Amino acid sequence: MRDTRLVTQRALADLAGASQAAVARVERGDRMPSIPLVERLLAALDLQLSVAVEPLDAHLDARMAELAARSLADQIDALGATRPGSAPG
Repeated sequence: MRDTRLVTQRALADLAGASQAAVARVERGDRMPSIPLVERLLAALDLQLSVAVEPLDAHLDARMAELAARSLADQIDALGATRPGSAPG
């Protein structure tokens, strides 16, 4: 989001009350930021943190339902498997 908003790491750090090095470490994944730091970084970008709760593996349930609605041939193609009697691609 920082890049999309055309904000430099230094400017974001200044707005959030953090160091540029801290922003860089968070972006690289070298540091697990605290929730307050995440909230300050997001607020500096006019965003807010939102947490949602959903059933475990809900995305897999949706994918399985999508595949089940397809023909068997389409399911095999979607999985990248080879159909019996066909030459490997």
